[in-house]
Amino acid sequence: MKLPTPLPLNSRWLTLMLALLMPIAACAEDGAAKVKSTVDATVRPLLSQHDIPGMAVSLTVDGRSYVFNYGVSSRQSQTPVSDSTLFEIGSISKMFTTTLAAYAHATGKLSLDDHPGRFLPRLKGRPIDRATLLHLGTYTAGGLPLQFPEHVADDSAALAFFQGWKAEGPPATMRQYSNPSIGLLGAVTAVAMKDGLARLIETHLLRPLGMSHTFIQVPPRVMADYAWGHREGRSVRMNPGPLDVGTYGIKSTASDLLRFVRAHIDPSGLQAPMREAIRVTQIGQFGVAGMVQGFGWEQFPYPLPRELLLGGNAPEIIFEPNPVQRVDPGWEASSRLFGKTGSTGGFGAYVAFVPAKQFGLVILANKNFPISARVEAAHAILEQLLPGSR
Repeated sequence: MKLPTPLPLNSRWLTLMLALLMPIAACAEDGAAKVKSTVDATVRPLLSQHDIPGMAVSLTVDGRSYVFNYGVSSRQSQTPVSDSTLFEIGSISKMFTTTLAAYAHATGKLSLDDHPGRFLPRLKGRPIDRATLLHLGTYTAGGLPLQFPEHVADDSAALAFFQGWKAEGPPATMRQYSNPSIGLLGAVTAVAMKDGLARLIETHLLRPLGMSHTFIQVPPRVMADYAWGHREGRSVRMNPGPLDVGTYGIKSTASDLLRFVRAHIDPSGLQAPMREAIRVTQIGQFGVAGMVQGFGWEQFPYPLPRELLLGGNAPEIIFEPNPVQRVDPGWEASSRLFGKTGSTGGFGAYVAFVPAKQFGLVILANKNFPISARVEAAHAILEQLLPGSR
């Protein structure tokens, strides 16, 4: 009987490797299918329930990244949302400002224990100068308002506002979520680093993190990618405002914003000052109503019930002053979920990530739909994709 011709050694090796890899590939396909079905089942009802024209959702799960697009970037043009669609991310922009300030702290350009008057002499001796930069980045400066008054129209008027501002209480006694608070932090950081805030964010954050499709001023070459927000039947985009660059001025894609999230999940591949900056942003500082406020990021124990995540993003936490307590340093040893919402007149966004589980999620929409719906959607995805999330 004639025996079959043996396969050459390299062919045998290839056959063996294929046999070993096929189950892994099948498992990866199953995982990708589960991620897609979970996101579809969560997001599609949101589109109809809240009349959202378009959404983009990106995730990192088990070391793999995914982007899913839904609907249109403009109802007028009916252009589908794509991987290159730019959304206004609203107050998630604040996380870029606090990360940059933490980077300036790590490189010795400033200290979070500094007072704003060190860099802006016109504020020296004023009530705002009792606060430190840490207080500005945690909304605990003493009652700065959610928004600037209507008569404050530009950056110069904003600094005049801080000159005349009167505190409602001592620093570190209450948390009042505030655009002016982070706006002033950004202005101080720019002076300390001797450049404009927009250029500093681009140079020290966007470029090193490979965020090539994230902008403060959208250039003409990609203007076609810039989605239109939708509000009360109108197509809208954000208007400029005082100190807006560091508070709500960034536009990004779901995949680019996920790069920022992944850097915060695992900064090990970054240079030492940026690793330290990210560590600083993740230190819990003040406890408020079941949530912990860090230097920018809002934090929760993980796993957590849906009600706790909703409570930490409730209107009374966003719009009202709340008493705070300093956090026990042991908090850092626990598994935590970090999150931040963002909104402009026509856009709504949410970011959440759990470093201990190497999980991150970005939700971007071209309508400012309720924060509670964003948070519930994120928690529903967590429950399905991370065992033990309940």
